[in-house]
Amino acid sequence: MRCGTGSSRSEGERTPFTTLAPLVGFAALLWLGCGEGAVAPERPDEAAAPPLILVTEDPSDAPISGLCPEWLARFARGDARFELPFRAAQGLGPLYIQHSCESCHEGDSRGPSVVTRLALLHGDRSTVLPFGDVVRRRTIGGATPLLPAADAPVRAETRLGPPLFGRGYIEAIADDTLLSWERAQAERDDGISGRAHRVERASAVALPSWLPALGRFGLKARLASLDEFVADALVGDMGLTSPFRPTEPANPDGLLDDDRPGVDVDLGQVAAITDYVRLLAIPGRESADPAGGALFEDLRCSVCHVPRARTRSDHPIAALAGVDVALYTDLLLHDMGAGLADGIIEGQASGREWQTPALMGIRHQRRLLHDGRAEGVEQAIEAHASEGSEANDAVARFRALSSADRARVVAFVEAL
Repeated sequence: MRCGTGSSRSEGERTPFTTLAPLVGFAALLWLGCGEGAVAPERPDEAAAPPLILVTEDPSDAPISGLCPEWLARFARGDARFELPFRAAQGLGPLYIQHSCESCHEGDSRGPSVVTRLALLHGDRSTVLPFGDVVRRRTIGGATPLLPAADAPVRAETRLGPPLFGRGYIEAIADDTLLSWERAQAERDDGISGRAHRVERASAVALPSWLPALGRFGLKARLASLDEFVADALVGDMGLTSPFRPTEPANPDGLLDDDRPGVDVDLGQVAAITDYVRLLAIPGRESADPAGGALFEDLRCSVCHVPRARTRSDHPIAALAGVDVALYTDLLLHDMGAGLADGIIEGQASGREWQTPALMGIRHQRRLLHDGRAEGVEQAIEAHASEGSEANDAVARFRALSSADRARVVAFVEAL
């Protein structure tokens, strides 16, 4: 469905930010009216729909501009499902982390929850544990919580939930764009050499051909599309199986089902959440200080945190097609050295590699880096320097600046 008109605007730099926010009652009505197994809701009766509220704030949970009524209706439906908690009767568990998407992604940014990832260490390499690599402390039906054994050589790593706004734009960047950045960096002589994560598709559902094949979601870019990202989070964090991921996660008790026999979540519910995430806007912001932006370029931060990219022109959602977006990422994997290494291997990503995080909307994040160790931008920059890190040269350049120029760089990033 390709309704609405595209735009040549640049997303992420709008002053003031104006969008349409559906009423909560309208969102709930759309959700409750969706039938079992439906991939998309029927076109809403626009004449009967309640009015939309115009907001002029700086939200992180608003739909992208330029959406037609059909896509706005799908956004509203997904918004309602995103906020509602799942219950045992709906398939939650038997082990889980939180009972709703919003619990980990408050305001569609990094929420209050954190996830603990585990790996069985063998020297400098790791192996996924028999019951998976995610600690699930909450249980249903008397299941045994999945916790790390105190006497095992296990490494426990804290992971913060990623922000969700602007992810549709990230998905809309063509694979060829990532590969062009990979080729360009391979020719550099300053140690920066990112690579695209060539992932193996693990979906039990056939995906549309327009979806990307290169990894771009997850801290190590282990998932290529938002459909897989949502389905993976449902089963991994809440024990909710779907046609995409029909198998319950392994657990100490060998429980293969929960209070809802069979597949827990149908394609319609997965699609609703995916549509919502796909259509979240990049928060509007004031224009950043040009002097800070120039220093950002001089430090070579922009090699990995690429300021702008253009989405594919043939995207099926017109509002996401052929637009320039201020993402500040190359979506590639980089060796960040021993200091940021977690020892956990994900697909082709090593225990030292991380995908360049998008900096757009960073002002909505309270703590930075994958584990939240940095309390601010300057701490995050300093943490990029360690043995073998591709960012060592950039950090050295940052340290050589005057205190005033360092402050300009920090202020520039903090305003994104």
